[in-house]
Amino acid sequence: MQHEEPGAPPPTGPARERILDAAHRLMLTVGLARATTKEIAKAAGCSEAALYKHFSGKEELFIRVLMERLPRLNPLLSGLAAEPGRGTLEDNLTEIARQAALFYEQSFPIAASLYAETQLKRRHDDAMRHMESGPHLPIKSLAAYLRAERDLGRLSPDADTYAAASLLLGACAQRAFAYDMSDAGRPPVDAFAAGLARTLLAGIAP
Repeated sequence: MQHEEPGAPPPTGPARERILDAAHRLMLTVGLARATTKEIAKAAGCSEAALYKHFSGKEELFIRVLMERLPRLNPLLSGLAAEPGRGTLEDNLTEIARQAALFYEQSFPIAASLYAETQLKRRHDDAMRHMESGPHLPIKSLAAYLRAERDLGRLSPDADTYAAASLLLGACAQRAFAYDMSDAGRPPVDAFAAGLARTLLAGIAP
């Protein structure tokens, strides 16, 4: 089954980048469970053997797509945690919420099929642990940033930073999952992020 557009030019560029691009496209269009390494290699214009020179399998490809083809949430959080006190808290939390909302919005259609196949989910979880990755890391990174800001006195001394991080990122994930069923649809990301940051700060600011 070929998923390239009829008459489309052959993919160009380094093999690793072509494979990641093809994996991203197929995971979005046919789902993670049905995007086989054979189909991904075909869409990338290379052999399946060439794919395995760059990636250990579909599980690693999925994780690399999340890291390299979706909004870069973890680098943003790590950068802020390394330099607390930079910018305003409201601006920083708004940007975190915006990037997180976009990340979950784009990753949810890919990841949804994980939960339909137990074996695929188990292999994915094993790959996450092996690569020291996982959905818990953004919460830990955001909590670390908030602790650093609390230590500087920019948050209330009794602020529960882990709970605050969980609330912000949980709301962003919920936006990707829940709002498609509402009549109003998914709220615009910029207004959603700004409102979420203001509301969270109202509870944890000094």
